[in-house]
Amino acid sequence: MSEPIRVLVVDDHDVVRTGLACMLDAEADINVIGEASDGFDAIKKILKLKPDVILMDIFMPHCDGLEALKKIHEQLPEAKVVILTVSGRDEDMLQGLKYGAVGYLLKSANIDEIIKAVRMAATGEVVLSPNMTARLVAQFREKAGEPVLSSRETEILQLLGKGLNNTEIGNRLFIGESTVRTYINRIINKLNLKNRAEAIVYAAHHYLAGKHL
Repeated sequence: MSEPIRVLVVDDHDVVRTGLACMLDAEADINVIGEASDGFDAIKKILKLKPDVILMDIFMPHCDGLEALKKIHEQLPEAKVVILTVSGRDEDMLQGLKYGAVGYLLKSANIDEIIKAVRMAATGEVVLSPNMTARLVAQFREKAGEPVLSSRETEILQLLGKGLNNTEIGNRLFIGESTVRTYINRIINKLNLKNRAEAIVYAAHHYLAGKHL
């Protein structure tokens, strides 16, 4: 049996934080190893505890979630942070993804969706609320013209859209993981995207829509 997913819950509201921690901890494959009430507290505990997944609000006193996220990824770039917030603003979502979040969920999500998001984030998948994904796709649709990708870049982008990680893509295409990373960086630059999360949303939209990339 694999080790449980170690989770840190960050929220300034005691009732929300404690309730969420209890519900997550009730899952056999999830272990809540700590809680934090603001960004500064979160940074300290993340660096000390090294959780697999951090579930974090944006709006908190002293140091908000976005500021904390930026500092976390400067010191621990492999950290997997899922933002859980009431904010449906595009700017907050885009800023969160820019600073390295692997997920963005609204607090209107039910507990099953949150649990699923934690599990997906632990495996390296990107998790976005459906309505936020739709808005990102709408922004991509507004872009005039689309750059031409090579056949290999197209293959990799399609596999990204299916949720495969770098190792899985490399195994599928018989290329090294470092080569996959190089291709993904090239794709991000060609498509004028900010990061891997935006590339996955872009790929999912185009692939599922059956468009030629």
